[in-house]
Amino acid sequence: MPRFPKPAEGSWTEHYPHLGTGPVSYEDSVDPEFYEIERKAVFQRAWLNVGRVEQLPRKGSYFTKEMKVVNTSIIVVRTRDGEVKAYHNICRHRGNKLVWNDMPLEETSGVCRQFTCKYHAWRYDLDGNLTFVQQEGEFFDLDKSRYGLVPVHCEVWEGFIFVNFAKGDPEQSLRDFLGPMITDLEGYPFDKMTSRFHYRSEVKANWKLYMDAFQEFYHAPVLHANQSPTAYSKAAAEAGFEAPHYRIEGPHRLVSTSGIRAWEMADEMRKPIEDICQSGLFGPWDKPDLGEMPKGLNPAKCEPWGLDSFQLFPNFVILFWGQGWYLTYHYWPTSVNTHLFEGTVYFPQPRTPRERIAQELAAVSFKEYGLQDANTLEATQSMVESRVLDDFVLCDQEVLIRHLHNETAAWVEDYRSKTAGV
Repeated sequence: MPRFPKPAEGSWTEHYPHLGTGPVSYEDSVDPEFYEIERKAVFQRAWLNVGRVEQLPRKGSYFTKEMKVVNTSIIVVRTRDGEVKAYHNICRHRGNKLVWNDMPLEETSGVCRQFTCKYHAWRYDLDGNLTFVQQEGEFFDLDKSRYGLVPVHCEVWEGFIFVNFAKGDPEQSLRDFLGPMITDLEGYPFDKMTSRFHYRSEVKANWKLYMDAFQEFYHAPVLHANQSPTAYSKAAAEAGFEAPHYRIEGPHRLVSTSGIRAWEMADEMRKPIEDICQSGLFGPWDKPDLGEMPKGLNPAKCEPWGLDSFQLFPNFVILFWGQGWYLTYHYWPTSVNTHLFEGTVYFPQPRTPRERIAQELAAVSFKEYGLQDANTLEATQSMVESRVLDDFVLCDQEVLIRHLHNETAAWVEDYRSKTAGV
């Protein structure tokens, strides 16, 4: 799709006529039958981010990921050759989960030379080959070369590890799936952002409804009023805050907006903790020198630039902050009306205790924002399920919400057409 500047008159939505302007149904967020098809049509066909290479710092490093939306658990490992591979976390002997610690349903990580099943001690090397069978002579014509771990398609882009659960070859390579809007982010210093804060929460809402909350800023001056200076929130609400740039390309979306230099605000508009920690909503005040930024950032050329939120279909968000850090969001469905939300905040390694405290304040601030959004979305889910209303009106700022639900429906319809009669 072309890049459109915000016109002096008109709207963003008019540039994407296939999305329409009428009310939008949220039946896709409450219908159990749709959810079951969505799992196969979307999550077993799209590329899904499961982590970063920093989680695999050396040969033999591994982590597991519970993937309830596709009814499996996977092992992601760095092999002896340094390659990143992924396998279904299942032993070929009797189907036991291969890698787990005290609690079989919890994720784990570590370093090993091989994977050994807890049940009968079958062993597999880091490339997934079956290397040892306890009492091998008791089996009938066992060819170990046929019983390696079941692989999962795995590719890495800019340090982000993606998997794809297609039974055959994926319909697109990872790079083709990402497209130019995302690959234009290449060159961002992700590898320098190794100060990491992670949190997760079980949310009683459909995954798409929570993604919707981060695709517009129409709600920010209202829902998050207590997180910003009262005078600022009131002024923003009255003025009608709107992001200056939206973009849709293929299945992915972008919203970009200007920012606030907190230290330039009047003293009464700042919180005391922000002055003490030299940090706040937009992160630490001291911006690190990260070099030249990639061409894909700040497409509206905002000054000051606040953030770019890239929504990668289906369930992954990379959010870049103008102050020199980024965060990611994941929304992992666990049922039609529940999902696991994960937020991870990335900064450069702090050089002083003050820098560490500034990072922690920013990380805690965004945890609070996430809790506020989750609380609201649980209320939304409960009432959408009442089906008192069949559809809901959206404003121009909510064009990305239209796109997410439209794109999901398109993937489902494509899956139905390809599997009809199969």
